[in-house]
Amino acid sequence: MMKLFHGWLSSASRRVRLCLAEKGIAYDSVAIDMGRQEHHSPEFLAMNPNGVVPALMLAPGRFLHESSTICEYLDDIQPNPPLRPADPYARAVMRNFVRWTDEHCLPHLLILNWSLALQPTASQWNDDELQAKLARIPTAERREAWLRIARRPYTEEEKATALDKLLRLPARMEDMLADAPWLLGGAYSLADIAAVPFIARIAELAPQALQADAHPRVQAWWQAVQQRPAFAQARLERFDAVLKARAAA
Repeated sequence: MMKLFHGWLSSASRRVRLCLAEKGIAYDSVAIDMGRQEHHSPEFLAMNPNGVVPALMLAPGRFLHESSTICEYLDDIQPNPPLRPADPYARAVMRNFVRWTDEHCLPHLLILNWSLALQPTASQWNDDELQAKLARIPTAERREAWLRIARRPYTEEEKATALDKLLRLPARMEDMLADAPWLLGGAYSLADIAAVPFIARIAELAPQALQADAHPRVQAWWQAVQQRPAFAQARLERFDAVLKARAAA
């Protein structure tokens, strides 16, 4: 059986869980504690050299990383129900949209999420602990992100700017939904799955952006997404509820 190493609040992990649920593929769940930097351990880096969740173990010694790659792999090995368009052009459009969410949404969501979930722990590390932890992070981009939350927390202005930029997503989706219920037409696809984790956070951070008077098509899309059985199976719990439960524990 496949084994998914993931974070419950990670948008990329949520994307893969949604895909697995849509496909009805059974897997073993291994939750990674990002606060303790378990994804920077030698064992995890052997699965994903980028040091980010998720990682999918297919069999001993066979691993996949990058959520978009994992989702396409799952669609290959389990063709039904299909989650990619059959038309080559539409499939290319899908890939460009997924890449757009990774490049234009994820960096801004990282600022908002990490400020809540990881900053309280990182800010308590002394200088020696911080340097030791930074040394384990394989990419300069993520080292800078951890350094920011540990020593130079994002300002309220920076967080407001990040949210404004994240809200470009529902605006773009509103146009894509002009003629069909799903982002690429009449069928739910990996494009929709790519957007779901971001819209889920927008629903918590700026619910007014999903109101009928702002983005009526996105509101209808979001309601339809939440009715899919895979949505409940993937466990996209509210961010604040998860953090509250962790604090209580």
